[in-house]
Amino acid sequence: MADTVREIERKYEADSTTRLPDLAGIDRVATVVEQGVEDLDALYYDTPDQRLTAAGITLRRRTGGRDAGWHLKLPAGPGEREEIRAPLSDVPPPELTSLVRARVLDRDLVPVVRLRTRRTVRELRGAAGAPLAEVAVDEVWAWPAGEAEKPGAAGVAGRTEARWREIEVELTGGGERDPGLLDEVERALAAVGVHPAAAPSKLARALEETGLRPARPEDRTATVASGKGAAATRRKNFGEKESGKKGSGRKGSGKKGSGRKGTAGDLVLEYVREQLRVIVELDPAVRRDVPDSVHRMRVATRRLRSAFRSYTKVLDRGVTAPVGGELKWLAAELGVERDREVLTDRLVTAVADVPRTLRLGPVDARLRIWSERHRAESRDRVLAALDGDRYLALLKTLHALLEDPPLRPGAGRPAPEIAARAVLKDYRRLARRVRTALDAPAGQDRDVALHRARKAAKRTRYAAEAARPALGRPAKKFAKRVKRVQQLLGDHQDSVVARGALRELATQAQQAGEGGFTFGLLYGREEARAADRERELPRVWKKASRRKYRAALRP
Repeated sequence: MADTVREIERKYEADSTTRLPDLAGIDRVATVVEQGVEDLDALYYDTPDQRLTAAGITLRRRTGGRDAGWHLKLPAGPGEREEIRAPLSDVPPPELTSLVRARVLDRDLVPVVRLRTRRTVRELRGAAGAPLAEVAVDEVWAWPAGEAEKPGAAGVAGRTEARWREIEVELTGGGERDPGLLDEVERALAAVGVHPAAAPSKLARALEETGLRPARPEDRTATVASGKGAAATRRKNFGEKESGKKGSGRKGSGKKGSGRKGTAGDLVLEYVREQLRVIVELDPAVRRDVPDSVHRMRVATRRLRSAFRSYTKVLDRGVTAPVGGELKWLAAELGVERDREVLTDRLVTAVADVPRTLRLGPVDARLRIWSERHRAESRDRVLAALDGDRYLALLKTLHALLEDPPLRPGAGRPAPEIAARAVLKDYRRLARRVRTALDAPAGQDRDVALHRARKAAKRTRYAAEAARPALGRPAKKFAKRVKRVQQLLGDHQDSVVARGALRELATQAQQAGEGGFTFGLLYGREEARAADRERELPRVWKKASRRKYRAALRP
């Protein structure tokens, strides 16, 4: 079973002459306690092309010290990482390798570099004797994995042993860890000439100094998304000649445009690359059941699919349509879990609003049992999807699409021109669906029509958000107004789904002899809530569909 700790630390350069100052003199630190010396031996794993290192992730097997075992470190913000630990074993444990699957894809994880560290530890304690932080002075030896069994052995040509000294300061005060203490320690270290380390981690320095870091190519998904990479791809696909002219596009002002120049291809590919980045980064969070991670990953998946459908003048629909189908599948798998979360929160809140005198029978217990059963089913489904071959194939396809994008002639046009057309096209589709919904008879037909309008609103909003770098504030304002329509329609659809769940709960309660009065009461309230949203729609839509908002989008 893997354990997780939040690592908050800073590293500093040191040499044989470096001496630590008296840290007991800084605020909050009452005593400094010697903790002795530890000998650590760590073997770091990565793909041959070092994909984990490029993402700021480390995977190591370490013996010695108080936390021997496997350690996977994931970025968690400036100066912070999530360290996920597993017991020692001969090979990387599945509970850790699954968390980097979206990074390594089908590449093998192999030993890359070995580090031996002699660590002298001092613990900083507060006035009550509670530990606040650890200060470690590390003597580090590093060499390529498999090339030498001990420091000092000869390596292959171009790869050498590295040796250095550094200082680590890490907060250890449990839930009361205060990063401000690190600032105080840093000031004390600076006063004696100790400065922050240039390398972000021991691994990064080891790879650099042993000659193991490969020449860093442009990011796989960035090459075609900006700058010369995108321009070169356009020239290749369209047969364009090299030109000395500056990129087309309009100059931005505070009202229209952000000042960015570029083509529609630049705009769309950068947006696609960003959504893929979000999906990959959220993968381990979804696997670890981090709150809101499923929702955010599902949104990125939907945005990506929406971009393929909205910007058909830029990307060949014949190529992106099958990819969009796979993204729809992934969003659906994630949606089972996310929809359960939203529905459960809605029902729990609704039950809490019912006076106790009207809560007849074990309503809370019935709802809890229903939620836990559905949670287990949806959770298993999400993990099965992420562990499956289909998901891996989708990620590989998306990377390949960005490396060799199926650009159409419109990709070479100015970004504002193509972006405005795409947004307005989606708006017209939304307007047709809203009119259809308003004209539909009350009941199931209107519910279905409103749900279709909601999906069109979401697509229009995403198209406008993707256009913001090219269209600036007008796109931002337009997206905000369409979002209000989407939210109203979303609340209506949530009410439709909630009524289905309440009917299921009432049936289960009756079969168990508990009575379904309270669930029937909630069903009626949801009907009234949906009717309120239907009455509000004409007003909200009239405001969002004003001609001036669309006119502001045009270049």
